[in-house]
Amino acid sequence: MNLLKIITSCSSIDFQGNPFKALVYEFMPNGSLHDWLHSSGNTSRLNLLQMIKILMDVAYALDYIHNHCLPTIIHGDLKPSNILLDNDMVAHVGDFGLARFLGTSYQNNSTGIRGTCNTPCF
Repeated sequence: MNLLKIITSCSSIDFQGNPFKALVYEFMPNGSLHDWLHSSGNTSRLNLLQMIKILMDVAYALDYIHNHCLPTIIHGDLKPSNILLDNDMVAHVGDFGLARFLGTSYQNNSTGIRGTCNTPCF
């Protein structure tokens, strides 16, 4: 599926008495695609085969959430920092904070499908 797995969640109060909420994700030792694309060292470069494999992994994840989930999920914030790479450089899509469900009556306090990029992210 190439989706980032949530291991557990936590809801507590921090040391200042403020509410604290966290999601604990599966560890991705190779960091984000953003880190690989914008690294300054020559040792952290992706070759063409790795880039194609990452693109295919992301495409599989999007195909799954768009065509095989009920209801259909629109990610809404797909960008290199939300694509994490495991030990074998397999890409996993994460951060569904702006995701929307199509075909449901679920409503939230925002309007339309939004993301953090300037062009359509889905």
